[in-house]
Amino acid sequence: MATESLNFSFQGLRRSLNVSLSQYEPVLLVLASVATWIALSVTSSTLGAVYGSFSEKGFIGSISSLAVKLIRLLPGGAKYLNKEQKKVMDKLTSGTKGKELWATELPKQGLGPQVIERMLEIKKQDKPWEGRCSGAVYIGGTETEGHFRLVNEAYCMFAHTNPLHPDVWPSIPRFESEVVNMTASFLGSKLQASGGMVCGNMTSGGTESILMAVKTTRDYMKASRGITAPEMIIAESAHSAYDKAAQYFQIKLRRAPVADDLRADVKAMKRLINKNTIMLVASSPGFPHGVIDPIEELSALALQYNICLHVDLCLGGFVLPFAKKLGYPIPPFDFRVAGVTSISVDVHKYGLGPKGTSVVLYRNHELRKYQFVAVTEWSGGLYVSPSMAGSRAGALIAAAWASMMSLGESGYTQITRKLMEAARNIKLGIPDIEGLYVLGKPDMTVVAFASKELNIYKVNEAMAEKGWSLNALHKPSSVHICVTLQHVDVVDKFLDDLKAAVKYVRDNPGKYEDGMAPIYGAGATLPDRGTIRDILVDYMDSTC
Repeated sequence: MATESLNFSFQGLRRSLNVSLSQYEPVLLVLASVATWIALSVTSSTLGAVYGSFSEKGFIGSISSLAVKLIRLLPGGAKYLNKEQKKVMDKLTSGTKGKELWATELPKQGLGPQVIERMLEIKKQDKPWEGRCSGAVYIGGTETEGHFRLVNEAYCMFAHTNPLHPDVWPSIPRFESEVVNMTASFLGSKLQASGGMVCGNMTSGGTESILMAVKTTRDYMKASRGITAPEMIIAESAHSAYDKAAQYFQIKLRRAPVADDLRADVKAMKRLINKNTIMLVASSPGFPHGVIDPIEELSALALQYNICLHVDLCLGGFVLPFAKKLGYPIPPFDFRVAGVTSISVDVHKYGLGPKGTSVVLYRNHELRKYQFVAVTEWSGGLYVSPSMAGSRAGALIAAAWASMMSLGESGYTQITRKLMEAARNIKLGIPDIEGLYVLGKPDMTVVAFASKELNIYKVNEAMAEKGWSLNALHKPSSVHICVTLQHVDVVDKFLDDLKAAVKYVRDNPGKYEDGMAPIYGAGATLPDRGTIRDILVDYMDSTC
């Protein structure tokens, strides 16, 4: 009875509409339908764009971005903003003066062996770095002795080699395989919990290792789960390489805040998981503050939702395993943790290898296969490549192997003891300087510090005048030092200089107003990230 009543009502409505619309020509009805569809589509798209903007930038960031766009539309607005951006650019590029003298074409007559003399002349423009740079140089001593010399000799021995031709240089694939296996061995590959199938490849650095892990995960999740609009979730402390991967591989990046202890906020990351999520990211430790994310909790989350978990060990891979053996309270971070599907670890950092060497590891071969690119239809023949590059420098692989083999487990253990002790002394010394405090509880060799009384970026500039090259951070505004073997004998000097820098800034509040401190401050606090992004792109375009 109810069905008959519903049908009767529908028939009556249909007759009423037909009578009402009969006065219009059919073509007008078609055009009206099309116009309505377009209007709804535009409205939906606009609302989606607005929601996406607020979701990505937040309310303040979205409003600020809109305000800047409106200012550009006002008479003289664009001219004013461009003028202000140019002021910033002039400060940023002040360190590249003399670029007009750079070569723009081949010399008419080659320099021959004298080119080495020319290089030595240019090299004199480099700043002294021994014991003064945060991170950057991880090997101790000078570049003509000790481990430096060993790595350089190994590189020269294989400078002409290319693993793209394994038939000519079979030594290089062997070196690569052994570097990968040795690295995997102290990250849990030998234990039953890993599944016994850990594998990987060498790359040109941490960024490429991360790019490969993200690309591989994207393709694996598409094949296994049918996800075609992939998303990944990172903490705001995760490395910028994930932003690069998201742009390169068309993956939506969802960024979660960190907790009060500066570690990834697991609950916040959980709220961002949806049907398109392919992976979570954990840092061990994070580059900014040197703290290890709660990897076991993130692993449980990954297993619960059947998604992948990448652990960024680029900084910690050659320290944490040995620190744990030395008795430091290091939480689980590698393939011992069930949900971890991939790991990136740099040999050119605490592995003391040459610049341009890293390793990306996968829990099994099924996953790694999605990293490779195989081409069957090229007229140049069959082609397969494991990573981003085709040709690769075999010398880098060989020198990384030489570094690891020369040091061994005992060598890395001794190095880790020195590094952890130096970092501990810095961590304990900073709070003794009035006005400074350490951010979070660093787990390793990165110590970040800030101030509630002083402009920390001015302190950084004062340190730069003393020859130190530290890392300026934001969210929150802070500075860090990444302790390397270059610093183990200059800890007291660092703390003395830092104390003097703080006093100088306190006694001279008007100093550095025209330096880099205001730029760092603006970069940390300006809600309109689009303007900051434009400045960064312009800076890069002007310096390369």
